[in-house]
Amino acid sequence: MSSTYAACAEHVQHLHAAVRQLEVQSRLLQLAPLAGREWFELLERKLLPQLTDDAFLVVAVVGGTNIGKSVIFNHLAGCRASATSPFASGTKHPVCLVPPDFDQRHDLDSIFRGFELHQWSDANTALEDHPEHRLFWRTSEATPSNLLILDTPDIDGDVRVNWERADNIRRCADVLVAVLTQQKYNDAAVKQFFRKAAEEDKAVLVVFNQVLLPDDEEYWPIWLRTFCQETGVCPEFVYLAPADRRAAEENRLPFYVGQVGQVENLLQEKRKLKDDISSLRFHEIKLRTLRGSLHSVLHPETGVPAYLSEIERRGAEFQKVSDLVLTQKISKDDDWPPVPNLVIVQEVRLWWQQQREGLTKTVHDGFNAISRGLLGVYSLVRDRVAGKPTPPLDLFREREWQMIYNKVESVYERLCEFAELRNPLLQPRIEEMLSGISRSRLLELLKAEHNRIDFAQVIRDLVTAEMEAFRKDSPQVFQYMKWIDHGAAAVRPVTTFCLFITGAGPAGEMVNQVAANAMFYAAAELAGGTVAATVGESAISGAASTGAGLFEAHFRRLHIRFTAERTHWLHRMLAEHLYRAIPDELQAATVVPQSAAFQKVRDTIVVLESEVLASPGDTQNSEANHG
Repeated sequence: MSSTYAACAEHVQHLHAAVRQLEVQSRLLQLAPLAGREWFELLERKLLPQLTDDAFLVVAVVGGTNIGKSVIFNHLAGCRASATSPFASGTKHPVCLVPPDFDQRHDLDSIFRGFELHQWSDANTALEDHPEHRLFWRTSEATPSNLLILDTPDIDGDVRVNWERADNIRRCADVLVAVLTQQKYNDAAVKQFFRKAAEEDKAVLVVFNQVLLPDDEEYWPIWLRTFCQETGVCPEFVYLAPADRRAAEENRLPFYVGQVGQVENLLQEKRKLKDDISSLRFHEIKLRTLRGSLHSVLHPETGVPAYLSEIERRGAEFQKVSDLVLTQKISKDDDWPPVPNLVIVQEVRLWWQQQREGLTKTVHDGFNAISRGLLGVYSLVRDRVAGKPTPPLDLFREREWQMIYNKVESVYERLCEFAELRNPLLQPRIEEMLSGISRSRLLELLKAEHNRIDFAQVIRDLVTAEMEAFRKDSPQVFQYMKWIDHGAAAVRPVTTFCLFITGAGPAGEMVNQVAANAMFYAAAELAGGTVAATVGESAISGAASTGAGLFEAHFRRLHIRFTAERTHWLHRMLAEHLYRAIPDELQAATVVPQSAAFQKVRDTIVVLESEVLASPGDTQNSEANHG
């Protein structure tokens, strides 16, 4: 077997495996199956089974209704192998003659995929109607070892199943014996069949049957020219078979090689079809036919590349659908209610207090106790005057639930809008979601889960994780802050009292005398905690707490992470109770064009085009040899 032939066989096997794998992954895209696509049928029924070490040719006798196909077939067979009839639509199923022991060396089922194979013992069996696509075969001693010879159903009859069977045979065949007559050479269905054959670069032998010679001498060249122009076929041989029913029935019909303007010599040159076909250069015809099939398989508009483009287009459609579903689940996070700054600052200070050791811890703990006592008195007076305030986390819980309620309402409104769009990809999934849990039931579940959340613990865990990351990622800064914290312990008697009374003034001046940079401000205020506790939210950004504001800005991502965690919670709850696996399915469908199987198919196409189709081949362009 030639190197080009071997390379083609290997790459075609890779292509088939990759395409099959891609089809499995593409089921989410709801594409039409590969079975039934012309290029895939060629790949499975032509290329795969016939890229073998032994070169053989599948020769099919094809043509329209009642033009003597079976007569020609019997002449090729050397016996009355197929039943003949003067009535139309005789052969209902293809019949095949195989050389001795061929079925022992080859898998006929793989060569003739799409057919039920039956051993053939009676010539009339192929005339019986069956809904299944049957192919009858038998061994013939007269059949050359490198030929499979087939008689086929009509390609222009009213029975569509015959067209399907003839198409399957065309895909399998290497050589087509086109049986034409004066009435059928320009038939629309016949021309359509052979256009496909020409696109696949099939080797074609034309037999004009039932010709009146020498009367039709001036006409058959016109018939041939019209047929070739209308189909694109360039026949290897052209034969003329006279209208002689008795000779046809007795299998002694003469065949003349068509030569324009040489009718005298023509009638003297009788040929045997079987000998001419046997003398064809098999490897050239085989490789040519397989290349023709491969061209069809790799055609950018109708082959595998078109299938890849279809996957990409459908993937883009699913991306739009996925965006609709995923982006509308939760709107922008920037409208989520923020956790109170006071709560985060208190947790940061609590964590920082836990890092202190020795004298620094003793000083700070002592003065913090005093600060808490003073703060207790202040809070008692404030509560009597203005009433006891709602705890910050309780206020946050109320605001967040209102946000959740509004978002759920928005989700259902959008789902109803999508349902009205009647998008064929989205509609089944929207109906599945809307037919699941009701809006009121979902809100009840969310409310119950929301009430069980310990926000204080959530924030504490978040702060601990963030501060531990800060210590690990910025060890030098952390040590610097600890040094400043030691220095802050020296001024705690002044800062605690003055900041509690005024929040600014003398304390700020004394702090400036101790250290000239803002990091000291941060540590000083971090040490006490009374500022934020006293003036609340304004402590973060007000002039009285400039250092605390800088320190909080350094850890501003605590707010971002907390909001992200809360929106993720709602995402998860909606996915569990409303969306279920639908967003994941949509997302999985969108990434099929980026899958390894998709890329494998694309890469194999490039290899086949560069190493097989672009190769000049191992021989010159195919030309049939006369016997």
